[in-house]
Amino acid sequence: MDDVEVNRDLLSRRLRQQGHAVEVAENGRRALEMIRSAEFDLVLLDIMMPEMDGYQVLAEMMADPALKHVPVVMISAVTEMDSVVRCIEMGATDYLPKPFNPVLLKARVGATLEKKRLRDRERLYAKSLERELEIGREIQKSFLPEELPGPAGWQIAARFEPARQVAGDFYDAFELPAAGRIGLVVADVCDKGVGAALFMALFRSLLRATATEDPDGFADAASGLERAVRLTNDYIARTHGRSNMFATLFFGVLDCATGSLLYVNGGHEAPVLFGPDRAAARLSPTGPAVGMMPDMAFEVGEARLAPGEGLLAFTDGVTEARDERGLFYGEERLLEAVASPISSAQTLLDAIESSVAAHVGGAEQSDDRTLLAVRRLPAA
Repeated sequence: MDDVEVNRDLLSRRLRQQGHAVEVAENGRRALEMIRSAEFDLVLLDIMMPEMDGYQVLAEMMADPALKHVPVVMISAVTEMDSVVRCIEMGATDYLPKPFNPVLLKARVGATLEKKRLRDRERLYAKSLERELEIGREIQKSFLPEELPGPAGWQIAARFEPARQVAGDFYDAFELPAAGRIGLVVADVCDKGVGAALFMALFRSLLRATATEDPDGFADAASGLERAVRLTNDYIARTHGRSNMFATLFFGVLDCATGSLLYVNGGHEAPVLFGPDRAAARLSPTGPAVGMMPDMAFEVGEARLAPGEGLLAFTDGVTEARDERGLFYGEERLLEAVASPISSAQTLLDAIESSVAAHVGGAEQSDDRTLLAVRRLPAA
């Protein structure tokens, strides 16, 4: 783009001789209109132009996400080096001095276009990766329960907020073979990203399969619970030991008739038992993280939820949510939210999410956050 017709004609002829398709504009405003209406691989931009000068055109391009990736080579006289430096600082790729040297013109245009082609390939590859991750996110989402069980007299709610497209956290809630019993799972696979997401699917599937296909139909809940966790642990450790992947895991079995809760806590954050007439209690680990080594022992703990009481299980992404200064949300704030009067499992999770969001502010989420709340309705 040059306001002098002779210069435009000379530059156009030389570029066409080099095999390039060329469009010309007589002023800055027209140049910007053309750049916005069609796709260009390179813009040669004179600094001094009528209506809009080169600085203005360059500033408009750099401010537009759709145009800022188009390389700009400034055209200037040798005496305008300060102006060239200013343009480079604004985002221009290179410059060409006037009068035009054919060899220099060919070299700089060729080099700039080659860089453009490389960047285009990188963007295309990044876009394809983004698409693959989006597919992975949708597949992983299908591993979470579409609908939570709704046993009479109970409320079950969950929240899942991945830090990336795919996550290592998961939760589950499902009916067990024995009537009136619900399986409750919250787990956190070590590490983050695609690897953790793949193992998340494996852990979830193994737990579901071993629990729902228990040969005794979970008639003995303690035995079925221990068996499901033990078989999952041994399979991961023996088959995928080289991957060094494991998960902290809370797996509880709730008897909806009695409020009895049997559980295995494999190295996981201790869930909280809460209620209007009881101090918050914690369900501490009863065994190691799942999948680290074969033949590990997992004990079964027991608790009971009376009418009006509930259970909150969570991953460390909640308590370790950081604000802009790097400070953790912490368990103290979480316990304060649990201690407040609540009307439902949903409102409890709403309150916790609001509290975490207020703490985090504008800081980037660094870890997956998962919450599972179970509440027994108060007696009529």
